[in-house]
Amino acid sequence: MGHKIGYTLVGELLHQCGYSLQANRKMREGSHHPDRDAQFHFINDHVTAALAAGQPAISVDTKKKELVGDFKNAGREWRPRGSPEEVRVFVIPELGRAVPYGVYDIAGNAGWVSVGIDHDTAAFAANAIRTWWTLMGRERYPNADSLLITADGGGSNGSRVRLWKLELQQLADEIGVPITVCHLPPGTSKWNRIKHRLFSFITANWRGKPLVSHRLIVQLIAATTTTAGLKVRCELDPNPYPSGVKVSDAELQTVNLTRHDFHGEWNYTVSPNPPAPER
Repeated sequence: MGHKIGYTLVGELLHQCGYSLQANRKMREGSHHPDRDAQFHFINDHVTAALAAGQPAISVDTKKKELVGDFKNAGREWRPRGSPEEVRVFVIPELGRAVPYGVYDIAGNAGWVSVGIDHDTAAFAANAIRTWWTLMGRERYPNADSLLITADGGGSNGSRVRLWKLELQQLADEIGVPITVCHLPPGTSKWNRIKHRLFSFITANWRGKPLVSHRLIVQLIAATTTTAGLKVRCELDPNPYPSGVKVSDAELQTVNLTRHDFHGEWNYTVSPNPPAPER
């Protein structure tokens, strides 16, 4: 109508009409698989049975990769008024990133985190589980005759990753027990136990602290506790893990894998191969 108007008045008029400034909310999860709820029940039944039998059941995942160096880290911490810690603005590639891969013992409320400095691959994931078993799991479950792993459907431990299955075979052969894996259905990774029983507390523990070195990252993760008794161990994994490793059909055939009747692409057991006959 030709009247001049500014953004302040527009805001007031929008408030009067019931509008307010709002951030985005993560709610859409992509396609809803028809068997999503059934898979959750399947996982819960297997975890419940494992815990009742005193067998190890773990939740695994890779935490968000973190820049190493004096960069801004979300959150705030107590400091003298008017003296916030100064951090860098631009990324320095030479400092690299930290790749934390976690293993959460559901029954023991205990976590293990391997902090990698190379690629997040299936070999790295399997080695983190191997290290957890060697340093924590074997002592807590000396009579274990199985290992249950719950994991996301994608990433380094994805249900379609050939190298993941090959690495699990090597691990099963080493520890001498069958390994059952149950993957969360597509689009539901936020319900992975490790995210809200371990990773969330690690994030809260280092909020507002620049992650200036791998050593500090390891120390902050290992210092994470909760009133419910969570205990965490952490070590640096300096090994190289090259990306793009191809697994041939012949190599995949060596995996002693049994798919479950219900969604065998999500649920399967890798059993130890029988020892080679002595000559």
